[in-house]
Amino acid sequence: MRFRIPSDDSCLDGHFPGRPLVPGVVVLERVLAAVEAGHGPLGPLRLPQVKFLRPLLPGEEAEVVLSGAAPCWRFEVRGREGVLARGEVQASAADAGGDAQVVAHG
Repeated sequence: MRFRIPSDDSCLDGHFPGRPLVPGVVVLERVLAAVEAGHGPLGPLRLPQVKFLRPLLPGEEAEVVLSGAAPCWRFEVRGREGVLARGEVQASAADAGGDAQVVAHG
């Protein structure tokens, strides 16, 4: 799943004046959206391990790459300069069933 946060997005307000960076929480929202796009709504998800390696700048394209299978996925968020973030997403076993519909989040 590829995404880009435009330079006029409200998530950048105050983060940081004069040198805006996409907040980590916004990057993680895209990771969760990628998981749900491939596996449907899963209820509460946990991020037991996350490491940010490089900042994502407004207007830059990034890609969420997932590996693994329900209820646990590894992820990398990649930009043009390499890996921006990596970690793990976990769903509860009850939410990881195979009957979920695929839903894409914008």
